[in-house]
Amino acid sequence: MSAIKDRNTKPELILRGALWHNGIKGYRLHWKKVQGRPDIAFPGKRIAVFVNGCYWHRCPHCNLPLPKSNVDFWKKKFEKNTSRDKRKLDQLHAIGWKTVTIWECQVNTDLPSCVEKVKEALYE
Repeated sequence: MSAIKDRNTKPELILRGALWHNGIKGYRLHWKKVQGRPDIAFPGKRIAVFVNGCYWHRCPHCNLPLPKSNVDFWKKKFEKNTSRDKRKLDQLHAIGWKTVTIWECQVNTDLPSCVEKVKEALYE
């Protein structure tokens, strides 16, 4: 699992390219100065964008099955991942940040709506 990337993943790069193409710039990548280290942060607007992989973060849209071997390990692993994700969002909301979660499957199937979600958060 050490070979699994935690930043600059393919869905993240695709989304960032689409944001840039649509004139949405001025964001910080993996910004350490805010809790949760969001994939994309707009510090001035206090908006954090997380681009979650469907498998590791247990996408609610995909409903992926657990691996067939070592089920207890994987169940605990995925539960830790989802609870960590929730904790990050709660921490950010507590300090007044808006969050946008975009799933890998959404980037792959409907990139324009992902860009629109970020735009909506920025210009509300």
